[in-house]
Amino acid sequence: MFDYAPAPESVRPDIKEHYGLFIGGEFTDAADGAVFKSVNPSNEEVLFTVAEAGEADVAAAVAAARQAHETVWGPMSGAERGKYLFRIARLLQEKAREFAVAETLDNGKPIKETRDFDVPTAAQHFFYHAGWADKLSYAGVGANPKSLGVIGQVIPWNFPLLMLSWKIAPALACGNTVVLKPAETTPLTALMFAELCQEADLPPGVVNILPGAGAAGAAVVNSPVDKVAFTGSTAVGRAIAGAVAGSKKKVTLELGGKAANIVFDDAPIDQAVEGIVNGIFFNQGHVCCAGSRLLVQESIADEVLARLKDRIATLRVGDPLDKNTDVGAINSAEQLARITALTEAGEGEGAEVWQPSCDLPETGFWFRPTIFTGVQQSMRIAKEEIFGPVLSVLTFRTPDEAIAKANNTPYGLSAGVWTEKGSKILWAAQRLRAGVVWANTFNQFDAASPFGGLKESGYGREGGRQGLEAYLDV
Repeated sequence: MFDYAPAPESVRPDIKEHYGLFIGGEFTDAADGAVFKSVNPSNEEVLFTVAEAGEADVAAAVAAARQAHETVWGPMSGAERGKYLFRIARLLQEKAREFAVAETLDNGKPIKETRDFDVPTAAQHFFYHAGWADKLSYAGVGANPKSLGVIGQVIPWNFPLLMLSWKIAPALACGNTVVLKPAETTPLTALMFAELCQEADLPPGVVNILPGAGAAGAAVVNSPVDKVAFTGSTAVGRAIAGAVAGSKKKVTLELGGKAANIVFDDAPIDQAVEGIVNGIFFNQGHVCCAGSRLLVQESIADEVLARLKDRIATLRVGDPLDKNTDVGAINSAEQLARITALTEAGEGEGAEVWQPSCDLPETGFWFRPTIFTGVQQSMRIAKEEIFGPVLSVLTFRTPDEAIAKANNTPYGLSAGVWTEKGSKILWAAQRLRAGVVWANTFNQFDAASPFGGLKESGYGREGGRQGLEAYLDV
């Protein structure tokens, strides 16, 4: 392995010491004066303080969004709305480096991921949906689709800016206004996006940003919004579904996953190894569709594992702002504790653990890339979403056994198939109970491609033409 000299990112965003709630086009403190701190997970230093939204703030934001929808945004032509979305997309591109560094500081993920994936894909969603704004009649969802009204959106901490764009871009393109609650550990880029909305001269009240904890999210869900869009854990998604049951609110839920990455004996092994690494260690495994279960055919299992361990040993764990870093910091102490507990459970149940030898920083929240072999389907590490850099390896003998093991989960968000035979790809894809199936690749996303799950991974689609329907009255 080559030694790399440190290559720290030189750009530093202008982060304020304190941020307020963004309601009606202006920043304001919480009605009850509550604040909380946002911490850099790589060194545990406080980045800034931010107002914490309560029920009164949610009510004010929903009222501002309702007024904006009824007086400005709803009556506005699709072509005019599209101009605002194009403007936001271009501003995101212009400020891409600033947003990338801010995301890395607040989230802990490597700068090369925020720089090369998160921010460009966020801008892509605004560009893509800007194009749909005046073409909704041709989306195939009805002859004269209309906006719903006010959308309540709650997003997670693993892809803060990208999840914001997944939610806000289609909502605005369809003529709706938004009340969005970012995750409590990663509100920075959402607040910077609010500043960007001001710069884009977006009409006041069209976008409202309410940082806060779970209580603020519950208040958004229970407020008089017309639709709820949520990305996060299955447990919270189940609670949201129960809360809106019996109401007229539309709901989309993108929840957890325990994806199987299936490697057949005719797969291109070097390519598959890269896909396995990308599937589970991208964003420290903080990915709902992470390939956290590796199913490898017995005849090639030893070879795949040997090459996989060699590749993982080259991963660089450390400073997220270093352009050479492959695996950054775990997002929070709470998440690190969960990863550690499930890893200990895997060892306790008899699975064999392997980790590369690497030095971890003394401060911050860190976890080494981890592989478990000898995993049985009954083990917690094979059933529960760990949401960290931990891979469970199982083997299979026949294609039918691979499909049976892959589908033996309450989740159904994604899956991967590695083989040189196109017929086997199609055969497997037809039988896998997953919303997304990647073939000879993993973690590939595009704004034009719908994304969503089955079973306990939620319902509804985000992205593409199919993702527009949830934001329209048809």
